[in-house]
Amino acid sequence: MKVVEPAYDILDDYFKEGRILEQIERCGRVCYKSEDKISAESAVPFIKGIIKRGHESVLEMANIVLEVSVDGESIMHKFFERIPRFCQADKLERRRYLLSGNPRSFRDLARGHKDLKLVKAMMRVLTEVYPVLFEDLAPARGWIPQDGVSVRVLGPEEVDGLPVEYLIKHRNLLVHFTINRAVSHELVRHRVASYLQESQRYCRYGESKFGGEVAFVKPCFFEHGSHEYDLWQKAMEESEKIYLELLKTSSPQAARTVLPNSCKTEIMVHATLAEWSHILKLRASKAADPSMREIMLMLLPEMASRFPAIFSPIRELLSKD
Repeated sequence: MKVVEPAYDILDDYFKEGRILEQIERCGRVCYKSEDKISAESAVPFIKGIIKRGHESVLEMANIVLEVSVDGESIMHKFFERIPRFCQADKLERRRYLLSGNPRSFRDLARGHKDLKLVKAMMRVLTEVYPVLFEDLAPARGWIPQDGVSVRVLGPEEVDGLPVEYLIKHRNLLVHFTINRAVSHELVRHRVASYLQESQRYCRYGESKFGGEVAFVKPCFFEHGSHEYDLWQKAMEESEKIYLELLKTSSPQAARTVLPNSCKTEIMVHATLAEWSHILKLRASKAADPSMREIMLMLLPEMASRFPAIFSPIRELLSKD
C-alpha cells in the first residue's frame, strides 16, 4: 500500500511550443499509464491508432485557434447556424473572426457540415497544418480553396497576446491532477471541459510497473497518527489485500469493484480559461468539499501568477471568504 499527497501539474509547454500532437499523446497515455512508451516518433502512430479505433475523446485534449476573414457575412451566418459544442467564436471586426475548438470539434464539422464554404476552407488549412489529425476526412479531390474565405492558424504567441475578453474564451489550459476518486467524480461534472482519466478497468495494480500495490491519496480529514487515520489506513490495507487476491483469478475491471474512493487517480483536465475561472470560484470556496478545495487552493496561486487579470480577482475574493 502506498499513500500519496494530492498534486497538480500545469502542462502548458506543449501549447507554448506548438507541440499539440505530443500533448494529445501525453494525455491519452495517462488512461493506461503507458507514458513509458512515449518517444520522439510515437505521437503520430498513437494518434492514427486512436482515430482508427474511434476513440476521438482523446483528440479533445488540444485547442486550435483560427483567424477567419470573409468577403460576405452570409458565410458566417450559415456557419453559426450549425456551430458545434466545444467551438468558440468571436467577431473581431467587420468580416474578421476568431474561431477555436479542439480537433474533435473540427472533425465533427468536416463530417457533418462539409457543404459549408467556411468548413471547406478551414479543413483545407487544418489538413495542411495537422495532416495526421484531419487527412482521413479529406474528399477524394482534397479540400478545394474557397473564394472569399481566408483562414490561418494562430501561433501560441498570437493567442497569448489576445485581449483578455478573447483570451479567456479561446485560450485553453491543460492540468494533470493526482487526486482521489471522490474528487475526480466531482471534477468531471464541470462542462464544457475535456477529461482523460487513469483507467482502473485496464490498469492492473498488481503488476511490477505499479510496484505491485495500490496507491491511495492521503485524506485531509484525518491527522496522521490519529485513531481515525489508523482506521482509514486499516480499511485501505484490507481493500488492497482483497483486490490483489481477486486479480489472481479476475480481470482488473472485476477486481476494481472492491476499491474505495480514496484510490489515487490521475486525470487530465483541458478547458478554457473561462471554465477554469468557474471551476476555481466554485471549488476553492469554503462551501466546496474539503478534499476538492485542498487541491484547488494549491492550483489557484499558480493560475493567478500565469494569468493575473483573470485569476487574481478570484484569489482576492476567496481570501475574504
